Amino acid sequence: MNELIAGVDEVGRGPLVGDVVTAAVILDPANPIEGLRDSKKLSEKRREALFIEIQEKALAWHLGRASVEEIDRLNILHATMLAMQRAVAGLTLTPTLVRVDGNRCPDFGGLTAEALVKGDDKEPAISAASILAKVVRDREMKELDRLYPGYGFAGHKGYPTPAHLETLAAQGATPHHRTSFKPVRRALGLE
Repeated sequence: MNELIAGVDEVGRGPLVGDVVTAAVILDPANPIEGLRDSKKLSEKRREALFIEIQEKALAWHLGRASVEEIDRLNILHATMLAMQRAVAGLTLTPTLVRVDGNRCPDFGGLTAEALVKGDDKEPAISAASILAKVVRDREMKELDRLYPGYGFAGHKGYPTPAHLETLAAQGATPHHRTSFKPVRRALGLE
């Protein structure tokens, strides 16, 4: 039997706002996708095109997430691991190996798993997962930008840029801000 490698990656650990989004992807060796690499190294237009191609050509893919409430309750690391577990659990095929971008991976219920530093540039399935997760989270940030004009979410994607911190201090937190993160707590007068 051929090895079924599920690549797993996350987007959204560092931002002050929104869910952390993960994806798990099992690529089809018989149906290769050209140009897969770390989503941050691709243009938005290229990511959007690959997003569709990955969904059409992958043997299986699934998104996972952890909510702002879960991030605040568990902490960002544990919430990210939970979101990764959800992404893998939602796959319609059982992988023989799970490769996770980074230096640690959660327990995937007995599946063989390994962490791969800079895996989003080394393992095509992780690259594909990084693209799916980034496109979904970026779209969510654009929607938040529409709902909360003035915060600049479409531009900084929730990261703690000087402009975001300034707006946070002036206008306060939205319901989508992570209140366990220090810059948000400071803005709310909780630090």
